[in-house]
Amino acid sequence: MIDEVRRVAAMQDHALRVKAAVDLMGELQAAVVETSRMRKESIAWLRDHGHSMADVAKLMGVSRARVAQLRDAGPPPERAFLGTQDVQVLVPMRPGERDYVALEDSSTGQKLLALAHQLQLEGDLGYIPTSGEIDLNRDDLIVVCGPKTSPVTAEALGNDPHLAFETLPDGRWALIERASGTVHTSPTDSPEDPTPTDIAYLGRLPKPDGQGTFLLIAGVHAVGSLGVAHFLTENIASVYKEAGTAPFSMVVAADYEPGTKAITGSRALSDVLIHEST
Repeated sequence: MIDEVRRVAAMQDHALRVKAAVDLMGELQAAVVETSRMRKESIAWLRDHGHSMADVAKLMGVSRARVAQLRDAGPPPERAFLGTQDVQVLVPMRPGERDYVALEDSSTGQKLLALAHQLQLEGDLGYIPTSGEIDLNRDDLIVVCGPKTSPVTAEALGNDPHLAFETLPDGRWALIERASGTVHTSPTDSPEDPTPTDIAYLGRLPKPDGQGTFLLIAGVHAVGSLGVAHFLTENIASVYKEAGTAPFSMVVAADYEPGTKAITGSRALSDVLIHEST
């Protein structure tokens, strides 16, 4: 960063320098917010693992009173689950006479952006074309799209070591836990007793270029994805505590009102399944 400051300071063209200075200030401010988050997380970890306030103060080179102040400063640690600066949420366009976004998908995107803002992140909503083509090689990316809608997400899901989307002999879609063989189907699709409950995939998967990861949310139906947004709003801290920013996947269930599709409750159906490094 010091080198960047010096580079901008050396500019002789003030029209160029003012633009470069504004851009650099944005980067520096984002770095301050993220490092304060990391500091807060590390203080909490040290305290949880037996270090006294005096120990932490000595490590930081500050007083115990200052540690007490810094312990509560900055965004919550779980902010890192969504990203570090500018989150982009992508939801699918649906084919029709005119392509459209399903109400549930739009609501999912808005709820995820609200969560990002709550965690002191910027965010934007984008749209996946009906072709299903997505550039996954972006930072702070959340994709709301199942394998039926996008060959790109289907390929990414195929590399999940723990969960798989499969079509059952009766035509229903299911999430399968590879190790145990447990089959999760949507109660909405039950042939005997359909109920207003859907299931969805939530996971962090590697980008195709191998440079980082992205979050993927994929409901058996669109309302299942909305259920994941509800689940994260209430449980992001606990999921982050288990998974951090490592690749993982899990199955989430959500109950909803049949008419409005409003989520009335959500819960985990599987463990948080961490993907072991290879």
